[in-house]
Amino acid sequence: MNRILSLVLLIGGIVLLVYGLNASESLGSDLSRFFTGSPTDRTIWLLIGGLAATIIGAGGLVRGPRSS
Repeated sequence: MNRILSLVLLIGGIVLLVYGLNASESLGSDLSRFFTGSPTDRTIWLLIGGLAATIIGAGGLVRGPRSS
């Protein structure tokens, strides 16, 4: 069960990272970056969430099951 959850987190994190990277190159993000110097909040949260989910999912797969 933990391995499945880790795999889902890893795949979901990669999907969020891809969406975040695509959003960072959008017109809205470019305009926000022009006026404020930073991309939109949505872009930032997609990248942060994707990175966190990817790290947690990969860590769960690498660590493997615990022995009791």
